[in-house]
Amino acid sequence: MTTNRIEEIQAGLLDDLRDGMSFASEQMAATLAEMVADQAEDRPRDGELLTRRLGLQGIRPETLTLLGARLELSRDRVRQLYTRAAGQVLRRVQATGSPDPSVFAERYPVGTGDQSLIRTLLIETYVSDSDIAAQDLAYLKLRLAGHGLIDAKRVAGFVFQRIAGWQQRGRWHPDHPRGGEPVAGQLLPLLRRATWPESDPAGLPELPITTVDAGDDARGRMFAEKLGRETTFDTALQARLLRILDEAEQVAGYVERPFGVDYDLDGIPDSYCPTVAVRLTDGRVLLVDVIALGQIGLHPHRVRIDAARAEARARGWGWLVFTGSSLGEPDLLQHKVSARSENILRNRLADGAIGWREFRDCVEDTGLEPVDLIALTLRHGWRWDRAPFRLGAT
Repeated sequence: MTTNRIEEIQAGLLDDLRDGMSFASEQMAATLAEMVADQAEDRPRDGELLTRRLGLQGIRPETLTLLGARLELSRDRVRQLYTRAAGQVLRRVQATGSPDPSVFAERYPVGTGDQSLIRTLLIETYVSDSDIAAQDLAYLKLRLAGHGLIDAKRVAGFVFQRIAGWQQRGRWHPDHPRGGEPVAGQLLPLLRRATWPESDPAGLPELPITTVDAGDDARGRMFAEKLGRETTFDTALQARLLRILDEAEQVAGYVERPFGVDYDLDGIPDSYCPTVAVRLTDGRVLLVDVIALGQIGLHPHRVRIDAARAEARARGWGWLVFTGSSLGEPDLLQHKVSARSENILRNRLADGAIGWREFRDCVEDTGLEPVDLIALTLRHGWRWDRAPFRLGAT
């Protein structure tokens, strides 16, 4: 693949995230989760570190700085602990062959050229919104596929270079205009998916809130003409949204990370920052959160969405999820799934939650596609977990 095409993917110009989705990603996530669970039996902290760093639950990977704050350790110490834990996982799997890593060998065959591997890994990064841990994920996947240490480091390094280079190219300034396709007309279709309250909106904060990892060097930066300052972003999807907002004539202003939202995930309190709050020229305010299409049905994101939507409503703001696809929440709720596939899955769930292997059998029986699962999860209020995979009717 040409360098220009790789840059297009990283710039968010892949036609639709739906095109890059497959259940192979679910199987890899399920296998990684099983490997991490084995490691966590001996070292519980390793389990949390690997899960959060690699984004195994489907939530965006965390920066080393944020992980350091959680664990009350320095960024460098967290990197050391992560490297040790990942190495132990690899050695355990290589020594026992359990859990079976063959899904990685099928996905990234030994002997495949670097450019083909880089292309696959970059698309997976974009589709899963996992830029922050792209190098760590790429290296781990390649080693599990059977690639040698030096080869895996080289290809993972190329993935990192592509992302880091693209992030720096995003730091355009009016004196040095950026290139690429115009995006100014892309906001209107998004606004049609937004939900709006009846009350008058509260104003925007002047600046983004400061988080412990706001200055982490894993983040990208770009100059926003509308704001007259640099904005920060974690992923290509976030950068794509910010560029749309900066060029849209309907937008009067916006602020990234406008506030923190507290939520409770299965009894464990946590918080996060929705992506951006936008003031439109007609006076309305819209809270927009970037959640990649393949992640929007996952239970942790459903909890976050409910909390952020409630906060937006309390402020008199509209609400929108940017999925990186032509399919948003309203479209997914209306997405047609074959009655046979839906009935088979509903009947299985009526007997209790199912794990990955049983779900994989269901996919083979029905021909279910990833977007079908997402649609059914949203439509019926099912609970879909990763790390490990589990699908339940409640």
